[in-house]
Amino acid sequence: MQRRIAIVIDPLESIRTYKDSTFAMMQEAASRGHELHVILPDGLLWHEGTVKGRAQRLTLSGETEDWYRTEPAVLSQLDAFDCILMRKDPPFDIEYVTATWLLEHAMRQGALVFNDPRAIRDHSEKLAIMQWSEFCVPTLVARAEEDLQSFVSEHRDVILKPLDGMGGAGIFRVRHDDPNRNIIVETLSAQGASTVMAQRYIPAISEGDKRILLIDGEPVPYALARIPKAGETRGNLAAGGTGVARALSPRDRAIASSLGPELARRGLFLVGLDVIGEHLTEINVTSPTCFREITDQTGFQVAAMFIDALERKLAARRNIASSSS
Repeated sequence: MQRRIAIVIDPLESIRTYKDSTFAMMQEAASRGHELHVILPDGLLWHEGTVKGRAQRLTLSGETEDWYRTEPAVLSQLDAFDCILMRKDPPFDIEYVTATWLLEHAMRQGALVFNDPRAIRDHSEKLAIMQWSEFCVPTLVARAEEDLQSFVSEHRDVILKPLDGMGGAGIFRVRHDDPNRNIIVETLSAQGASTVMAQRYIPAISEGDKRILLIDGEPVPYALARIPKAGETRGNLAAGGTGVARALSPRDRAIASSLGPELARRGLFLVGLDVIGEHLTEINVTSPTCFREITDQTGFQVAAMFIDALERKLAARRNIASSSS
């Protein structure tokens, strides 16, 4: 059955199709006959009690460069679509938060949004691991410089990172005898004005920072291990890391099976867990990626798994609506 799917997304010209997960979703959905629409974040609005979006019908051309065609934007109520995919990339700033407020109100009016906007706000990608600390290395979240310094002294080799960073930005490895230790702590904490996360350094980063994808609570059977380049401690692809797809280890599956059902219950349909060695380090909920890299290297169709799960959600909703009418 054809569905009308709207995607809240950054400008289309910014998408690099060879690696973009949202583009992979679009391709899979279009191949099944679903109707695609795109809404830029500045096209969301609330007017006269209703959340609306300036939606453009999107057609994929099949070309590498000139890959899409769009029709003129039509101001539409969001509940007119079968579902909305929130695929706006970070930063998670006030405009991102405002978009989640608008989308949350659209849900009250009957729209179906993935990921759930409130769940996105409730799950800081750095701090959400506090709920599953049994899978984490020793971790501190604090503003006071003396607390951060004590943690460095105790664990001797740590990672410090800001809570609002992305792509590896602002991450430092600090050893207890680092001559720049004080200035790093002062700078990241803004001399006690900003909260910082400190984690004991995990040597297994040399084997990669694994991205494990959960789709409606179920793990994709392969992770993308993002291996740091020489002289780096950050595996992020944006920081020059190399992505290598690997089958999930027993520990990866244990973490995924513990978190997956609960995150799905909370409305987090697509989640990216970051795991180094045997330890959970982050829970990514805003716009998780790595579909293309995993598919290209293993042949496993991540986008197909995603659209399969989405279709099941939509069918279940239709069945509920039919039985109650």
